[in-house]
Amino acid sequence: MRRSTRWVASFLFAVVAASAAWQARADLPPLIGREVLFGNPERANPQVSPDGKRLAWLAPDKKNVLQVWVKTIGKDDDKVMTADKKRGIRGYTWARDNKTLLYVQDNDGDENFHVWGVDLDSGIVRDYTPFQGARADIVAAEPNVPDQMLVATNARNRALMDVYRLTLSTGALVLDTVNPGDVVGWEADKNLNVLGAQAITPDGGTDIRVRDNAQGPWRTLVKAGAEENLGLISLTDDGKAAIIESSLGSDTARVVQRDIATGAETDIASSPEVDAGIVQVNPNTRVVEAVSFEPGRRTWKVIDPAVKADFETLAKLAAGDFTVVNRDLANKTWLVAFSSDRGPVSWYTWDREAKKGTLLFTAQPKLENLQLSEMKPVTIKTRDGLDMHAYLTLPAGVPPKNLPMVLFVHGGPWSRDSWGYRSYPQWLANRGYAVLQPNYRGSTGYGKKFLHAADKQWGLKMHDDLIDAANWAVKQGYADAKRIAIMGGSYGGYAALAAVTFTPEFFACSVDIVGPSNLKAPIGSIPPYWKPMRVTFDKRMGNVDDPADAELIRNASPLFRAQAIKRPLLIGQGANDPRVNKAESEQIVDAIEKNGGSVTYVVYSDEGHGFARPENSIDFNARAETFLSGCVGGRAEPMTGERQPGSTATVRVVEKGKVVNK
Repeated sequence: MRRSTRWVASFLFAVVAASAAWQARADLPPLIGREVLFGNPERANPQVSPDGKRLAWLAPDKKNVLQVWVKTIGKDDDKVMTADKKRGIRGYTWARDNKTLLYVQDNDGDENFHVWGVDLDSGIVRDYTPFQGARADIVAAEPNVPDQMLVATNARNRALMDVYRLTLSTGALVLDTVNPGDVVGWEADKNLNVLGAQAITPDGGTDIRVRDNAQGPWRTLVKAGAEENLGLISLTDDGKAAIIESSLGSDTARVVQRDIATGAETDIASSPEVDAGIVQVNPNTRVVEAVSFEPGRRTWKVIDPAVKADFETLAKLAAGDFTVVNRDLANKTWLVAFSSDRGPVSWYTWDREAKKGTLLFTAQPKLENLQLSEMKPVTIKTRDGLDMHAYLTLPAGVPPKNLPMVLFVHGGPWSRDSWGYRSYPQWLANRGYAVLQPNYRGSTGYGKKFLHAADKQWGLKMHDDLIDAANWAVKQGYADAKRIAIMGGSYGGYAALAAVTFTPEFFACSVDIVGPSNLKAPIGSIPPYWKPMRVTFDKRMGNVDDPADAELIRNASPLFRAQAIKRPLLIGQGANDPRVNKAESEQIVDAIEKNGGSVTYVVYSDEGHGFARPENSIDFNARAETFLSGCVGGRAEPMTGERQPGSTATVRVVEKGKVVNK
């Protein structure tokens, strides 16, 4: 009789719990379509021409490929100026001649970007750096030299980025400055003379160098060890000083100005809590106007009194955190981006004389008036006493209690999550999940001690931070301990693999996007131009060629613990990934199959380190939300067909050691 009573009580409890779960689902807002969340923006990234007469922006063409569009300000003469065939253009800038648009594009995600130019008068599109297998980046463009610009490319030596002088009107490309072997960044004066360089020293530190003229010898301006944050931001307009980010003498990185002749240093902006963020430098005068700091939300410290009134008024213009993204040469018109957690990014024109802002457009108007979720900055104490900043996004419309949760881990690991509209947390919250984005140790922006607390801690204290973050959410009552999934890309993908191998029963399931499974392998396959940065990996991750670190590297590699995987696992990979070779994913899938485990593996033939094409992004996320729904119980928008139209997905499903679908 007692057994029967217990069974009935258990059954009734299950019925009540299920009923509560379904009621919670019913209270959620309507599903937001994946095309809205992960499709191309309607318009994005506007830039005004230097003379202030034309406006450019990104928008999809009739084939839904992002292109650069241009119009004359005050006229309705919108015209698409580029004709990218598939991947879409995501970064571009105006040349200083007012008639050339410059953009970079790679080949199916191989990251060998070329610099392209579009002549707006003739419509001719030209590849300015047509070197097969080489990479190119834009270094500088200045109004004093409107028909020229500087680009960096490894055409001469695949391991080194040299500086070349490009003449826009003819396409002539002439070697300007040879990389001595350790330089990772260049800085030019207002006449396009390369007078500054940032190099990585053999011990992993930073050496900022300067010279008096384009033919002069280099000398060290300031040098720091691997434990410091040091970076060259700009040279001053008169060339007598350098604007630098430096943690020398402090935990957090400050913005300082260092006199080149005397070495005297003047503090410009700092915070004891976080590193300096965006440094807004006037492109004409090279004066630091303002510096941002972002412990949770972004705040600005105004340095130049000339822009004080602008910043005060902009702070009240629209909801969200703002950034000045572009301006004309006369400095009369600014373009300002506002990012809010519960709405699309919006861009305003700011008339500095009239002190008036006008809405230009929003990136995704279909998101407006939808019930999106608040992204809340929180601070979590790690088990060893560090303050870990994080962002919590809870589903709108339902009580924030005992929810299924996705721990969403950022890549890098030397980067960070920030506040504002983000498609992934909004997508997951809309499906009914609490979403926690921890800035675990090793994340940048929180001082050098927090950054280096992660040195050689892959799979160790870095992983402990993720467990601590999840346990915090459970303790606060937000998350159901039995319904926590982990998901991320790059390092976040590695973290997802580590989660199901090092703590195989903690998470209910895992989603890995382009994550390394064997930490030794990526070092052997990184692009040649990463060679100067290799020492940074050696210091922070461990030296794969040093026998003293061999055990550390192996123990931190999920591949060698694949037999421990018990939870459902979904893996996404780009076939052309130059950072995490697809063999990284395939070898752990093979190991899971060999050990009798289960995994779903999706590879995209025209992608690299992440998914650039919206068709592929939508396809993978459709699979991910169905996967997560089956694991931890959130909602899912049905997927129609075997793949998203236009996607290049190939799927391999392993169940209990047997391939059931290829």
